[in-house]
Amino acid sequence: MEEQTSKLWTKNFLGVSFTSFFLFLTFYLLMVTLPIYAMDDLKVDNTQIGLVVTVFIISAVIVRPFTGILLEAIGRKFMLFISLLIFFIASILYFFGQTFTWLLIIRFFHGIGFGIATTATGAIIADIIPKKRLGEGMGYYTTFMNMAMVIGPFLGLTLIQNYSFKILFAICILFSFIAFICTLFVNIPKKINKQNNIGFKIGDLFERKAIPIAIVTFLISFSYSGILSFISVYAKELHLDQASSFFFVVYAVFLLASRPFTGRWFDRYGENAVIFPSILLFGVGTFILSQTSHSITLLIAGALIGLGYGTMTPGFQAIAINSVEPNRRSMATATYFTFLDAGIGLGSFVLGIVASHSSYSTLYFFTSFLIILCIGVYFLLHARSHRKKEEAHTEIQV
Repeated sequence: MEEQTSKLWTKNFLGVSFTSFFLFLTFYLLMVTLPIYAMDDLKVDNTQIGLVVTVFIISAVIVRPFTGILLEAIGRKFMLFISLLIFFIASILYFFGQTFTWLLIIRFFHGIGFGIATTATGAIIADIIPKKRLGEGMGYYTTFMNMAMVIGPFLGLTLIQNYSFKILFAICILFSFIAFICTLFVNIPKKINKQNNIGFKIGDLFERKAIPIAIVTFLISFSYSGILSFISVYAKELHLDQASSFFFVVYAVFLLASRPFTGRWFDRYGENAVIFPSILLFGVGTFILSQTSHSITLLIAGALIGLGYGTMTPGFQAIAINSVEPNRRSMATATYFTFLDAGIGLGSFVLGIVASHSSYSTLYFFTSFLIILCIGVYFLLHARSHRKKEEAHTEIQV
């Protein structure tokens, strides 16, 4: 198995990474454009627009815990193919979403495919990456998702401004098909755990050892949802519309520039040496965002948030995977993504209500302090116990 070698950039690694890229590219393409489609073409009022995102996230969150069990009981390859087929069919159905009710049904169906597929790719990539390079490998793998986050919104808005939603939906079908094709070139180990019964007991739906870091992930993604959902509206209020289009570009540039170093530091110096400064950078970047009134400070905030949040997410996923035995990686991955999605979904809803009763500047101001508080939460839930384990391991070696 490839885990026993030190080679990272293999055909399998690239195949799964590109599958993930096109999955998330489709996700972000639709996330920024469907609210406009619902409002302009389906004549939905503002109070219902958020359901387009919420319904998708809810279905993904619901299936993730069950996916962890099915990946171990049935097999990764079969589950990934089924999920990509669901994702592809759902992409075709957007052509028939002529009413808001049907659009929500399609979104729920699409979210099921997305939830299973992203959990499966996360578990598969953990098997492919050499264990000694897990932090570095997860960093590069997550970079493919980060690139989709930058390209998706930009491409989506460009398409609907210059063409039509039918062209947009056709592009999504193409990307979904490419995601499926990329997987055909991947040699996925057929790992079926015969001892794992498909019982769906509550205690089996989440990986207990991964829950501490998943709680930190939830709080961080809850805070990040305010940036993901409202940064364009906030920039418009500040009359910084042009600068806002470059926010995620700067985010990606600094993230990509730091990726070769942060992943290696994670593996060489340990997770705490990377996570603590990353949380701090994310908090400082969000605070600067709350105080911004010029394009330059908006972009500085984007750079710091890219360095902070962009480094944390693969770090948290690597921690979740490292906390369990190899045969429990699917469950750990499912638990991690469930809490991540729940944070973004709940955060978008709650922070939207908060912003409607105050301002986006105030929202980001208080969110920055919530992020800084996560330093303490991370220390209490993970860093402290991890340090004790390392000290005990050192004493045994001595």
